[in-house]
Amino acid sequence: MNAERTLLLMRHAKSGYPPGVVDHDRPLAPRGIREAGIGGDWLRANQPSIDAVLCSTATRARQTLANTGIDAPVRFRERLYDTTPGTMIDEINDVADDVDTLLVVGHEPTMSSLALGLAGDDGTDGDAVRRISEKFATSAIAVLRVTGDWKDLQLGTAALTDFHVPR
Repeated sequence: MNAERTLLLMRHAKSGYPPGVVDHDRPLAPRGIREAGIGGDWLRANQPSIDAVLCSTATRARQTLANTGIDAPVRFRERLYDTTPGTMIDEINDVADDVDTLLVVGHEPTMSSLALGLAGDDGTDGDAVRRISEKFATSAIAVLRVTGDWKDLQLGTAALTDFHVPR
């Protein structure tokens, strides 16, 4: 029997643009700190307990995760910054089988491309697809149902079941 897993794709929260700071090191704006906290509250109230996190090494992604208050083992991966959906899938494929719910904190345009690319027809919410296609806002969370092992995840093999923008 194939295990059913939950994949949560969260875009980093709203960041600031301090002068002289390179993109990778940009911190969250006050609004981003607040919305990351709201996102964490929503995750705890509406999703299974998170077993593990993959997070970009960018400052705004690390701060987003910190402000969610999610307490799970984290792997910070440089490869999740300025990357492709294929690289994201490679990272997810390396997640251990004992992880049932995985949170990935990353960036646009990769998060929307990944969510839409993973979404097959079976069980996918058309409204969530439409909303992600229009805009994957900062701190937004795509919820996907994955059947089987993480190592087998590939494009078209998940169901996009929800899309939440914490505000």
